[in-house]
Amino acid sequence: MSDLRVRFAPSPTGYLHIGGARTALFNYLLARKEKGTFVLRIEDTDVARSTQESTDAILNAMEWLGLSYDEGPYYQSERFDLYREKVEELLEKGLAYRCYCTPEELEEKRKKAQEEGRKPKYDGTCRERADQPEDQPYVVRFRSPQQGAVTFVDRIKGAITFSNDELDDLIIQRTDGTPTYNFVVVIDDATMGINLIIRGDDHINNTPRQILLYQALGYDVPTFAHVPMILGEDKTRLSKRHGATSVMAYREMGYLPEALVNYLVRLGWSHGDQEIFSMQELIEKFSLEHVGKAAGVFNPGKLLWLNEHYIKTGDPARLGELLRPFLEAKGLSPEGGPALPEVVTTLRDRAKTLVEMADGAAFYYKKELEFDGKAVAKFLTEDKVPVFKSLIAGLEKASDWNHDSIEAVFNKVMKDYELKLGKVAQPVRVALTGGTTSPSIFEVIQVLGRETTLRRLKEVFPLCGA
Repeated sequence: MSDLRVRFAPSPTGYLHIGGARTALFNYLLARKEKGTFVLRIEDTDVARSTQESTDAILNAMEWLGLSYDEGPYYQSERFDLYREKVEELLEKGLAYRCYCTPEELEEKRKKAQEEGRKPKYDGTCRERADQPEDQPYVVRFRSPQQGAVTFVDRIKGAITFSNDELDDLIIQRTDGTPTYNFVVVIDDATMGINLIIRGDDHINNTPRQILLYQALGYDVPTFAHVPMILGEDKTRLSKRHGATSVMAYREMGYLPEALVNYLVRLGWSHGDQEIFSMQELIEKFSLEHVGKAAGVFNPGKLLWLNEHYIKTGDPARLGELLRPFLEAKGLSPEGGPALPEVVTTLRDRAKTLVEMADGAAFYYKKELEFDGKAVAKFLTEDKVPVFKSLIAGLEKASDWNHDSIEAVFNKVMKDYELKLGKVAQPVRVALTGGTTSPSIFEVIQVLGRETTLRRLKEVFPLCGA
């Protein structure tokens, strides 16, 4: 084990989105590579917006992606006593102060600063105030240094400097006594021993404020690594208008977790020209040095291509179990029908998602087929009745039920009636599936089984006018 400690700290105010998942993934991979510790912390100080449903959604998404954590989940809502203690500590040291300015007064200050071309930051009205009016609401502000600068070396971005006179006297406790994000995140990371913080670069502006808080509280300052944003194809911040942004929405759309993991890691990180990685390869090869500084552009087509690859190359037994709920959502029960791994094997070269595979597999499990009217009119004609009867007779006598024996029956019928395969296979396909599209007819018959195949062939005689 190394002393590396990283964390993923989502807020349970909604689903786990793509950007958050990639941040979690980068933390996970580095922790596993360096044999460090990966901590999960739920940042639920926003009591009004945090829900158990969102927490469960985040935990489920982490599990689905295979991002196991070593410690946690910790909950900020269980640590309020610690935060209050630290607020009092800063007040006693003179490093924080009570601010009694009303929201209306603050809005007026903001407008005045904007009109005068100044940065709309707090003007320090209460900074040196000594009195403490009773029964008057107040917030607690951190007394930020007004001179000097904060410089840190980001593992991805390089050296970054902020002038202290640009920073506000940050509110660390609201009027209702609850602590604010920038304050509690410092306490949590410090007390949990987090020494490398990998997060989105939308947090860069928070970093100098947090560094000053680390120093004021006497904590060691961790190293930071800010990963670039994920943009939509129009180069704007990824949002719902670009398609699904929820991790679990991709599961519902029939994507495999390994495809999403593989895709997310490549949004900002590269290893030569390699595109496809197993999780073990990612753990071995991942490094912050190969995370780019430019934003990644989300390309749904590339993700779909990866998903198609993992479906084609995946274990049929595992894919079958993943396919099961998609069939059940269509009202189809795999029980009593063809074995799911065999069904998957016939369809995986034709499906890009598990939703597509379920659509293609439906005919295997339907008790009663729904026939395409045009296909029936074109292929289930009266002259096919003797062909079907000959096929039924041959299949009933077949000693083995495999590709070769089924093909032999077809070859004999084709010879007897002087027909090419298409003239036999397509009518049989309509009879067995209800339509004109399916895997190889020999595969379909083999997987459907003798009993179902013969029953369905016999059931179409009325459609043929017999």
